[in-house]
Amino acid sequence: MKIEYTVALRRLVRPRPFMAKPVADEPQGRPHRIARVLALAHRLDQLVRTGAVRDYGELARLGHVSPARICQFLTLLHLAPTIQESLLFLTTGERMPIPEPSLRKIAREPRWNRQRDLFERQLQK
Repeated sequence: MKIEYTVALRRLVRPRPFMAKPVADEPQGRPHRIARVLALAHRLDQLVRTGAVRDYGELARLGHVSPARICQFLTLLHLAPTIQESLLFLTTGERMPIPEPSLRKIAREPRWNRQRDLFERQLQK
């Protein structure tokens, strides 16, 4: 005995996801590592300030990193806003102007005008 049956297969056409056109002022490509680290530092600080996380030690435990590394991230928050802005808009295609340890040294300078001078000197090297 032979049974024949025709199965009607419909091909589902999925709608294309909404893709926003990039604005001309936005940098193209993935953000640079230091930009991601700086954004992470802002997020970690926000978590502690809002009370979502008890303290920075808890953040270290949750993130499986040492408390010292959390402190290194958060040190970058002491950079002058103009320096932070220039770092946040770096893309992976661009060369990192200053290594992270040097940025942390600049962040330890309490005066923003001196920070900007140190940053400019480092860029010239």
